[in-house]
Amino acid sequence: MEAHERINRSKKEIFVNNFIGGIAWGLGATVGLAIVLTIIGFLISKAGLVPIVGDFVANVNEYILQNHPQLIK
Repeated sequence: MEAHERINRSKKEIFVNNFIGGIAWGLGATVGLAIVLTIIGFLISKAGLVPIVGDFVANVNEYILQNHPQLIK
């Protein structure tokens, strides 16, 4: 494609091209994030960090409930 052909593209063609590119980028980002989070979750479960994190969250929850009972509604 020559330089003048790229400059003289119609607005519809530019819109469709950018729209399809945006959909592809969003889909790629979503699939990529799902894969990365799956790998991280798998590694955390194999490392045995889940009980540690769960205990921490339970302790924070218990502290909040004991010191701020008005938050329970």
